[in-house]
Amino acid sequence: MSKLLIKNAQIVTMNKAEEIMHGDILIENDRIAAMGPNLDSGPVDRVIDAANRTVIPGFVQTHIHLCQTLFRGKGDDLELMDWLRKRIWPLEAAHDEESLYYSAMLGIGELIASGTTTIVDMETVHHTDSAFQAIAKSGIRALSGKVMMDRKSSDIPAELQEETADSIQESVDLLEKWHGHDNGRIQYAFSPRFVISCTEQLLTEVRDLSASYNVKVHTHASENKGEIEIVQAETGMRNVVYLDHIGLANERLILAHAIWLDAEEKRILRERGVHVSHCPGSNLKLASGIAETPELLHAHVSVSLGADGAPCNNNLDMFNEMRLAALIQKPAHGPTAMDARTVFRMATIGGARAVGLADQIGSLEVGKKADLAILNLYNFHTFPSFDVDPISRIVYSATRADVETTIIDGKVVMHQGIMATVDKEIVLRESDRAIKRLLSRTSIA
Repeated sequence: MSKLLIKNAQIVTMNKAEEIMHGDILIENDRIAAMGPNLDSGPVDRVIDAANRTVIPGFVQTHIHLCQTLFRGKGDDLELMDWLRKRIWPLEAAHDEESLYYSAMLGIGELIASGTTTIVDMETVHHTDSAFQAIAKSGIRALSGKVMMDRKSSDIPAELQEETADSIQESVDLLEKWHGHDNGRIQYAFSPRFVISCTEQLLTEVRDLSASYNVKVHTHASENKGEIEIVQAETGMRNVVYLDHIGLANERLILAHAIWLDAEEKRILRERGVHVSHCPGSNLKLASGIAETPELLHAHVSVSLGADGAPCNNNLDMFNEMRLAALIQKPAHGPTAMDARTVFRMATIGGARAVGLADQIGSLEVGKKADLAILNLYNFHTFPSFDVDPISRIVYSATRADVETTIIDGKVVMHQGIMATVDKEIVLRESDRAIKRLLSRTSIA
């Protein structure tokens, strides 16, 4: 049994009472074994002195595209459909096994370095096994899946157009290989891209497979007005109504964005227990709109946070997403519309609920997985600390540079800024080589 003791920390638990305490955390193997002041832990393998440090649950990001990290800076200043057609789809079509691996590693390195311990990730059509290899090596907790795109269209590169049976079979093969890997740290999620790119046959098969395997479905919906118009023209229904019509709207569904919703769609989300991933940075940069997050939360819809992909953000930083999620609502709904605690809840235990792991992650409690980050808030930009809610300091003042240590499944994957599972120099070098190779295969400047 390995034992790690974190001492003298300020601990933001996010338990039911949202307690904040000072003391120690004892980790045995992958679990939190004890918490409290001056723990008598007996002999331990490692001690981390966290005096003047703040320990938080690791962030749970519920919408990420690791396959797109290499495209950072190549999709600027475009709206969604042009962004996809002119940049993202051609670049995804150019991916090879090695480029996808380093794209995933680049994203994972950034995520770990900024305190994210769990992601819901959507890959591209091909080479998804390479992304799973990167996830396995890095130690990050992930629900991931290959993107599914079986609808034929002249807008979509031939390399990304699948046959329905092939898309289903490859997804199932990946699920059977990776779902539950490393004691459940890696899970599979069926990932149809969005209604526009998927046939009804594929979506209904995904519905049945999700139920049969009891795994999540991760897709996009109602991100952009133009997208909604296309769906209405093709199906006669709005996005969420159509997903409900075919039986996909349930507690296993994670919907990215959900910006443009009518009253019926909001009712469906609430009554069916659908989870929404709010991505404010991406929504602003693509000029998609501002989600009605306060209203959804007030209606008890499950809403969590995600950064989306690097070419529409252009970072994977939960601190950025938390701050944006809070601030963008205040002009329309008033200063209390999205307070710091609400946003921090979305970034931690709210994300854990979305992925079905609220009994395992998302808060710091005895018996839960040891997924956490240690922040250094002892700095100019986060002081004074006297009589200030620590969660306010985290949401409104802290930055990703304040993350010193990240622990996932009880393993220290970064300490004092030094990565243990991702070789930074190799990943940065190979990422530049990979994007150069991909660009040579496309007409993108």
